[in-house]
Amino acid sequence: MASHGSPESGTGPYATLLGMGPLDTEARRLEAASNALIALEPRIRAGAPWPMAEVFGAEPEASWGPPELLAHVAEFLPYWLGEIERILEGPPEPVPFGRVQTDSVRIALIGRERSLPLHELLSRIRAESDRVAGRVRELNDGEVERLGRHPTRGEMRVSDLPEPFLSGHLEGHVTQLREILAAAGI
Repeated sequence: MASHGSPESGTGPYATLLGMGPLDTEARRLEAASNALIALEPRIRAGAPWPMAEVFGAEPEASWGPPELLAHVAEFLPYWLGEIERILEGPPEPVPFGRVQTDSVRIALIGRERSLPLHELLSRIRAESDRVAGRVRELNDGEVERLGRHPTRGEMRVSDLPEPFLSGHLEGHVTQLREILAAAGI
């Protein structure tokens, strides 16, 4: 006998009524990671002004300081949501999407945005993480099955994108920021 879900479990048609889509867990992870990053604001400010990293391109991100890391987070959140939308709006066959670490536009954005005041970068991260999590949560079963083709990872379903590009990516940068702050004694 097929299960039609229940209000208690938030499955089946109840998932939609409760605002829970197939990627609700990823949306919650993204929100939690964003909250964890924002919670570091007092420590980030305690170390300000932060020097600009001399090398901030495709070299190991561990050499980044808070300005580069925050600039990257502020730019990747809307970027990857846009790539999800590209797949959803594209033809049925796998839609080319994404970029690699050496992407010149990515590097240029980090280079430009890292000089913004910390308040501005953190405000952008707050706003974008809320917007991205909300949209990810709205995706339905059919949308998360759509296929895209990443330049190095190959074919990926929309449901596969949050871990490496959004929630998992942001969680990794929260850890990285904590390490940067600890190394600075903050």
